[in-house]
Amino acid sequence: MPKTVLVVDDAVFMRMKLKDVLEKNNYQVIAEAKNGVEAIASYKAKRPDFVLMDIVMPEMDGMEALKRIRKLDPDAKVIICSAMGQQNIVLEAVREGAIDFIVKPFEDDRLIKSLDQFSNRV
Repeated sequence: MPKTVLVVDDAVFMRMKLKDVLEKNNYQVIAEAKNGVEAIASYKAKRPDFVLMDIVMPEMDGMEALKRIRKLDPDAKVIICSAMGQQNIVLEAVREGAIDFIVKPFEDDRLIKSLDQFSNRV
């Protein structure tokens, strides 16, 4: 059975790109969200195996959503996927419980390798 993923990004084209890459590699996108508020609601409703989350979004950013999702479920597997690749931001995301940080623009292989690495632990 394919692993399930919640894709969170305010850019429609990025959600479409992520969904395309994931589905070509046997992952199932079970929900999409355009901000942190929607991400939390979708996480509660769907309990995906993974969350791919941008940082810069309206209403609630990805860092705050990461904190709240991890509070709901300390075992949540959240991968931050953002153009904000400065070291302090990466470190904060990891400190808050992100399992990986992928800098946009990313190589498809890098994304799938990260998911595959953590899939056997889901």
